[in-house]
Amino acid sequence: MIRKIPERKEVFKAEKESFMDTCFSDRAKTPLWFDCDTGVDDANALLILNQLDCFNLVGVSTVAGNVTLDKTTYNTLCVLELANSDVPVYEGAPLPLIRDQITAPEVHGKNGLGDVILPSPKKKIEMKKAWDALYEAAVEYRGELVLVAVGPMTNVALALAKYNDLAGLLKKVVIMGGGAKAGNTTSAAEFNILVDPEAADMLFNSDLSVVMCGLDMTLKAYLTPDELDELGALGSPQARFARDCLQNALRYSLSLGQRGIALHDPAAVLFAADDSIFESYPAWVRVETKGGPTYGKTVTDLYSDKKMEDRRHTVVTDIDREAFKARLFYLFGRYGQS
Repeated sequence: MIRKIPERKEVFKAEKESFMDTCFSDRAKTPLWFDCDTGVDDANALLILNQLDCFNLVGVSTVAGNVTLDKTTYNTLCVLELANSDVPVYEGAPLPLIRDQITAPEVHGKNGLGDVILPSPKKKIEMKKAWDALYEAAVEYRGELVLVAVGPMTNVALALAKYNDLAGLLKKVVIMGGGAKAGNTTSAAEFNILVDPEAADMLFNSDLSVVMCGLDMTLKAYLTPDELDELGALGSPQARFARDCLQNALRYSLSLGQRGIALHDPAAVLFAADDSIFESYPAWVRVETKGGPTYGKTVTDLYSDKKMEDRRHTVVTDIDREAFKARLFYLFGRYGQS
């Protein structure tokens, strides 16, 4: 199904009413599993996810990506403590399936949180591995569990390889990764996919229907420097951390000529919560894994005259930025409420 962004003028008024109805009603909460490589945008995604009443966050798994696994796991524990969340955390894969490891300290800082130091967490990781814990949650919530994966797809691929019935146990899979047009780490490949192209291709080749929140959309989900300052001015420790941890990434983005800092992972989380402010299309998606300059590219038939028979995936191409900003500010504003 093609979904296009509605024309809206009074964003804060109309979107708040729609958003509140969808995400803060008395409806039963949807169980959600969050797989991440906690850098700065993952951290912001965790903070807003903690404020979305439509979800019951049943587990968080960590994977190497923006920084190494020891740092992504530590960062996840720190951010969840900042969010006052007691959700269990499971450590996942320390390396990609095949390729050499790459990280992005130039964006996320040496520690992955923009070199902002949070208090050491009291919480410890669980004993189970990420892929085993994900599968057990999928069995427990048979057919109802939503998976949101905003890092490399290594944990997801390992779960699919180990448990051949996993695909039939998940309600929806939303990822942050890829791009129908271009990349950001190479001219062809987006970072999360390039870190482990083979894992991502396993996901797209599985029986799952995947929603790809890639660069086509997420680069439009940005905050300008002034808007980022406004976010921090909300005053809560969570909002101030969100502003502070994004400063290094903001400088990097501005050096590339971008208008602000793109919040890739929060955009994917908000799509999972309510897709009404997004534009998306059905598509065939695979990942180029043979090497060369296009290694890691998400290949789609979205802009091709040739349409493939299997078009069960969804590519998100656009977002109403004003509505996105309104939702983001509303969710961070909830931290300041008693």
